[in-house]
Amino acid sequence: MLSELAKPLMAAVFVFAAMAAQASAQEVAPADVKIADYAISDPLTGSAGDAAAGAKTFADRGLGNCLACHAVSALETEQFHGNVGPALDGVADRWNAEELRAIVVDAKQIFSEETVMPAFYSLDYGITPRKDLVGKTILTAQQVEDVVAYLATLKE
Repeated sequence: MLSELAKPLMAAVFVFAAMAAQASAQEVAPADVKIADYAISDPLTGSAGDAAAGAKTFADRGLGNCLACHAVSALETEQFHGNVGPALDGVADRWNAEELRAIVVDAKQIFSEETVMPAFYSLDYGITPRKDLVGKTILTAQQVEDVVAYLATLKE
């Protein structure tokens, strides 16, 4: 009797595992990301970016921490906006999504090795990585896509 009850559960587990394997197969590994002509033409995941989730990642001091360096009027309720990097109001008028993706993935390949902007989806993050990030990326591939979706909303 128990085995008959377990069959639907096992089937559901199998379907979930197959879906998880398919989702991870659609994610581009950091080492496989190719920047060409200052852009990454294909998304890093099989899922579209979520602009609302991207805004949260952008403002999260423990994740992107983008507000430490960049000001964004749409997030004026946040306590501090940095001025190390350029203000990002209107950034979607200056860069397309493919270029924004490349900048978020690894700004050093776009601007110069001297930029203080970290590589958010790379394992090559310089000489002083945070110890908790060794062997990991700062953002996941989906978080990069979410941040790019958010940045794409910032038009003048």
